[in-house]
Amino acid sequence: MRRAAMASLGVSVLLVAAKFAAFLATNSVAMLASLADSGLDLFTSSINLVAIRSALTPPDAEHRFGHGKAEPLAGLAQGAFIAGSAVFVAIEAINRFFEPHPLERAGIGLAVMALSIVAAGGLVLYQRMVVARTHSPAIGADRTHYIGDLATNLGVVLSIILVTRFNLPLADPIIGLVIAVFLGWNAWHVFRDSSNQLMDHELPDDARAKIKAIALRHAEVRNLHDLRTRAAGTDTFIQLHIEMDADLSLIRAHEVSDAVEADICAAFPHAEVIIHQDPAGVEAPPQLARN
Repeated sequence: MRRAAMASLGVSVLLVAAKFAAFLATNSVAMLASLADSGLDLFTSSINLVAIRSALTPPDAEHRFGHGKAEPLAGLAQGAFIAGSAVFVAIEAINRFFEPHPLERAGIGLAVMALSIVAAGGLVLYQRMVVARTHSPAIGADRTHYIGDLATNLGVVLSIILVTRFNLPLADPIIGLVIAVFLGWNAWHVFRDSSNQLMDHELPDDARAKIKAIALRHAEVRNLHDLRTRAAGTDTFIQLHIEMDADLSLIRAHEVSDAVEADICAAFPHAEVIIHQDPAGVEAPPQLARN
């Protein structure tokens, strides 16, 4: 994850420098929107680097569950700054409807966009592999930004072509406004995913169903209840009660529980699993009877 964060930071520095020069050369509001997006990528990549370093710190005496929530905290910051950027770009695009500015040095803008598309595309593919392996919300949020960056880059290319080749000056602010809306949409999804982790939202239904199936495929597990799940960064926390024959010895019940735990951990890497054994057919107290 650290390598992915460093790669993101390096690409961000390159794109901000290139797009800043291109904006000065072209005076395009669509280029400004793309520059704002890349500037936020630089800021959020820096936050990610710090958050991932913190999230990977082992549990200590004061943080027994680890530091995984550093990642969704970083995601909230990213969402807030992406939303602010969307508002800024939208305002600038609307102003350009009333005070249009001609585009200049289109060739420079197109060359910078080609560089941006190649760099962002390569980074997105690399981050996709990292997210598939680690399920890191910080890297996932960063990948969302760079997918957005690819879209904005293509939008800038379209804007420059429409303005310079087809003499459609309003294409520049229109595409800038579309990019602003897209940034706002990305901000909402990053904010939602991060807040779900901070609020200990349950894992998706398919993940919970998978946990239940894993437990129930053991012949001595009659049923299960009180399944509770949450995620914090790359870590997953799973708690459940399994029901077994009341005549089963304590040693055998413990062996079955260990087997269930091992299978769940194999299916959910980085999971911390807590299993309580209950005798089948004995009702739990009403306040504990939830599934």
